[in-house]
This record gives sequence, structure tokens and C-alpha cells, in this order.
Amino acid sequence: MTRVLYLNYLNLNDNAATYIQSSFTGSVLTIMMNKPKKLNGWTSEMMEAIAIAFEKATQDEPTKVAIFTGTGDYFSAGVNLSGTIKLMAPKKLHRLIVQHNEELFDRFLTFPKPLLVAINGPAIGASVTSASLCDGIIASHTATFSTPFAALGVSPEGCSSVHFARLMGEDNAQRMLASEGWKPNAEEALTVGLVQWVVQKDRLQAEAEKIAQAWVASGRSRTILGGSELAELQLVNASESIELANRFLGADFLRGQFTFLWRKKKRLASLMFLSLWLLRPLWKHLL
Repeated sequence: MTRVLYLNYLNLNDNAATYIQSSFTGSVLTIMMNKPKKLNGWTSEMMEAIAIAFEKATQDEPTKVAIFTGTGDYFSAGVNLSGTIKLMAPKKLHRLIVQHNEELFDRFLTFPKPLLVAINGPAIGASVTSASLCDGIIASHTATFSTPFAALGVSPEGCSSVHFARLMGEDNAQRMLASEGWKPNAEEALTVGLVQWVVQKDRLQAEAEKIAQAWVASGRSRTILGGSELAELQLVNASESIELANRFLGADFLRGQFTFLWRKKKRLASLMFLSLWLLRPLWKHLL
């Protein structure tokens, strides 16, 4: 079995390689987020690195199956809003939010090879919804799954408004997406059908590779959990992206982000949201 242990198998550029490690074992490529001190948060730079890695993996002929995972105690803290939203003309900002959100999840939806997500710890927001769009999820016993959209005052994304109910049933989907904000642990996620395997954290990578190698041996083709169809989910993703942009530029969300970031002493980011909030009466009709 061919084993390539160096951590830049995909030959990523220097910037992308600071965010992503990659290795290769017997037709299985592992793509690993590598910003543990930042909880593998999805800043613009991290999402760009993931995009580059996925594109290179698509073009890499020896790769038959991919594993997507993270280093450290967290899988990912999700999208870092203060690190992705920039101050600009609101109409342009709205358009960019729609575009970037749709592209983010389309990247997972259209990845052409079987994709196994190995959740090594807590997963939040987009890192949960994107994982649900893959072929399977294996979780460490330390994993938790949080989609706090209602608490943030935004709408569901990553096709979760439709796809979660197919995976977990309507009641469990609403528990995660609505105001209750249910955050299942690994065993609970297994019970309701959000994940398919749970293992001890120190066995996660080995068990993920075992599953991936079995997929290689069986000649598995790309599928999406829950039996959802690609074309339908792409339409859902496009619709959700528009609604999400509307919510992001709503008064409640802007005020909430200003308050949250100010308390965190992130002054520049908080003042950006304050400016958008205070000036909203002047620009909201221009969207």
C-alpha cells in the first residue's frame, strides 16, 4: 500500500499550506484543516485553502476517496464572520455574501469523489451543514454538533432547511435549527442519523482510513447522505444563500454582531458592524 506521509501531498502554495495539510495512503487522500489555535475557524483564508485543496484533489488521478478532517481539539468553529465580512457598499456586500455562501456549499456538493468527513471534536455552523452533504460522517467521541442560526438571528444554510429533516427526521432537525438550539453529542448524533460512526478520538484517523479503503475496494461512487439529489440541493443552496444575505444585513443581526464583538474587545470589527447598523435606514432600500 502506497503511503505518502509528508504533509503537503497536494503541493499547495505557501499560503494554503499554512491552513491545510494533506497526505496520501493507498488511493485515499486526507485533507486536514491545520489552524488548531484558531479552532480551525473558516476565515476567508481557510475557505480559500479548502477550495484549492478540493480542486487539486479533484484533479489528482491517484485519489479515489478523500477524508476531510481537522487537527487539535476542535473540528471547526465554523465561519468567522468578523474575518469574512468587510465594510463596502451594502449592495455589493449582499451580492458577495450570496456568491460566497453558495460557492462554499457547492464545493462540497459537487466534489466528484467519495468524501468522508472525520469530525475530531466540536463542529459549529457551516462545518456541520457542509459535512452533512458528503458520503458519510465518522465522529470522535468528543464531537458535538451545533447549528446556532436562530440564536444568531440568521436563517439556515448548507441546505439544512431541507436536508436535515431527511437525515434526522423533522423533529430533530427543528431542535437543531430552531430556537432550542439542540447541540447533540457524538452518540446522540449517531442515534438520530446525523453521523454514521462514532469512535474514540485516538482511533478516529485509523478508522476513517479503514472505511475509506473499503470504499476504494468496492469502487464506490459519490453519493449524498439521506438520498438527496444534487440538482435539488443546489437549488436549495442558491435560495438559502439569498435569504442568508438578507438576514446578515438585517438590523437585529448587525446590532447583535456589534455587541458581541465589542464585548470581545474586537474594536475594529465591532465598529464595522456598528456603522452598517446605524446607517442601515439610509441604504436598506438600495439592496
